Amino acid sequence: MRISVDNASGVAPFEQVRSAIAEQINSGELPVGTKLPTVRALAAELGIAANTAAKAYRELEQAGLLETRGRAGTFVSDAGNQAAARAAEAAATYARITHALGISGDEALAIVKAALKA
Repeated sequence: MRISVDNASGVAPFEQVRSAIAEQINSGELPVGTKLPTVRALAAELGIAANTAAKAYRELEQAGLLETRGRAGTFVSDAGNQAAARAAEAAATYARITHALGISGDEALAIVKAALKA
């Protein structure tokens, strides 16, 4: 697992960790069933607080990308395979709606970018 935290970044450390893990899951770099380090081990490796690592794992679990199996640990969920498909489906629906509303492609992209920043 490749993760680095840039403390000078304007992006919160938990978000840097969350997005790095999500990208690796969605790209297949972290395949289904991969066991992730414990929260404490990840925090120590990255030089961040354990609560920061725990928050990243929690959000990934809520998104269905990770699953915690009690004392066995945290693993990449098989639901992670469906994340890109769900996002593509949502994008297609958004494109149909904005087109029907007469919103230009550039304006629709600007709306998405604003929503992603929020």
